Amino acid sequence: MTSVYEIRFGDWTTLQQDAKAIRMEVFVVEQNVPAELEMDDNDAACLHAVAYDAAGTPVGTGRLLPDGHIGRMAVRKAARGMGIGGALLQGLMAQAKLRGHKTVVLGAQTHAAPFYEKHGFAVVGQEFLEAGIPHVEMAHTF
Repeated sequence: MTSVYEIRFGDWTTLQQDAKAIRMEVFVVEQNVPAELEMDDNDAACLHAVAYDAAGTPVGTGRLLPDGHIGRMAVRKAARGMGIGGALLQGLMAQAKLRGHKTVVLGAQTHAAPFYEKHGFAVVGQEFLEAGIPHVEMAHTF
C-alpha cells in the first residue's frame, strides 16, 4: 500500500504543534508513557521531521539530536504500514550524514528492532527499559 506524503524538517518552534500531537497520541495515549517523560529539554536542540499526508494531516514524526541520536520516531496507527516511518528514518539519517556524523544511534523499542535492521541498523547494546518499555541500542555507520 502506498500513500502520498510530504516530510518537512525544522526546529521545535516550527514543528512543535504537529510533532507533539503525534507523540502524545502514540507514546502517551497508546503506549502509556508518562507525558512528563515524553517531552524533554532536548526538543529545543533537535532537528525535527514531520510527515504529512495528502490532506496535510501530520501522521509521523522523529527527531535528530545534535550528537547524532535519532529518537521519538512515531507514526499514527492509521498511517502505519505505508512506508512513512522508513521515509522519516531515511530523511533523518540523510540529515545526520549532511551534518558530518559518521554513525547514527537510537534506542529502539525491542519489537521495532527488525524495522531498524531493514534500514541498516545493528544492535550494539543490551536490552534496557525506558518508560517501562523494553528497548535496545542500535547503530548505523555510513
